[in-house]
Amino acid sequence: MVSIPGNYPGFELADKVYYENTTDWEKILEIAKQEKIDGIVTAGTDVAVITIGKVCDEMGLCGLSYEGAQNATNKILMKEVYEKYGVRTAKYRRIAFEDPDMFAKIDELTLPLIFKAVDSSGSRGITRVDSREEFADAIASAKKYTRQKHFIVEEFIEGEEFGAQAFVYQGKVQFILPHGDYVFKGDTGVPIGHYVPYNLAPDIIEDAKVQLEKAIEAMKLDNCAINADFILKDGKTYVLELGGRSGATCLAESVSIYYGFDYYEKILLAALGEEELSFESDQCVPNASHLLMSSRDGVIRSITNENQENPGIYEIQFDYGVGDEVHKFAIGPHRIGHVVTMGESLEEAQELLWNTMGKIHIDVEEKAD
Repeated sequence: MVSIPGNYPGFELADKVYYENTTDWEKILEIAKQEKIDGIVTAGTDVAVITIGKVCDEMGLCGLSYEGAQNATNKILMKEVYEKYGVRTAKYRRIAFEDPDMFAKIDELTLPLIFKAVDSSGSRGITRVDSREEFADAIASAKKYTRQKHFIVEEFIEGEEFGAQAFVYQGKVQFILPHGDYVFKGDTGVPIGHYVPYNLAPDIIEDAKVQLEKAIEAMKLDNCAINADFILKDGKTYVLELGGRSGATCLAESVSIYYGFDYYEKILLAALGEEELSFESDQCVPNASHLLMSSRDGVIRSITNENQENPGIYEIQFDYGVGDEVHKFAIGPHRIGHVVTMGESLEEAQELLWNTMGKIHIDVEEKAD
């Protein structure tokens, strides 16, 4: 396992740990060659995707290519290939931070807008803007979270946000699982939970699948998990963006529950180039998940879980304990933990989710100045 130090469960499971930054592809490639690895993979984060692409190309491993990784982590490249391949997406402009005509170019778009750092993840550097007076703060936020000299501005599509998990292997899309999203409304919508199945009309589901397959082809994604973000407007699916890895916020767990196989195991086997890898399933188990969050910055003083053992409660996980410092929730990494439930129907899984969360009490005390 390779990672910066942190509260990551993989450390306890790994035979060997290298404390390195996963964005340092040259160092990771050096380690990979030294260890003669058979595969490389990540889950739930974009920061290591470029490194995976570099290592896979250099060592001939089964996984995301460097070209695909670039398209999946740079929002400008992503938009450009969407435009080229006819993927339905929001109108946008690439803007240089030092461009003297910046505001004139932005004014070519219709408010409200979304300002985005092109290489960020976890909703960092992404701001919704409803008036020209908000431009300066949104630009400053994008600049704070990017290593690039430009950012992207796109029109905000008013509609219903949802997503999909998928897997593409040896040039074939193995499955597409649309899911509903619970969204935290901050500067922009931040997913804080998900549920499946997502009940849409068959023609809308088919349209979403068509747009997803177009986007996968455009981005040249193969041998990897796919995390897709969509907006539904007037019965049509607009692609916001795709990631070349499994989704965070319990989405891998959701896939596992729904289809009845260990999705993490499938991801690992694909990275190893398993020839007889099947994603077929004859079950569809409804499930729902939600993050545990704090409404203020501070230190956890107590955690109380009053839930009794229940076969419908798939998982309750706390990422932090008593004495740990946590943040007021604004972006995904501010999570404190999560709850995942399942049921014979979606309504049953969701009702159990809310009941379970209602029996968890996390006391966060503000830090003294």
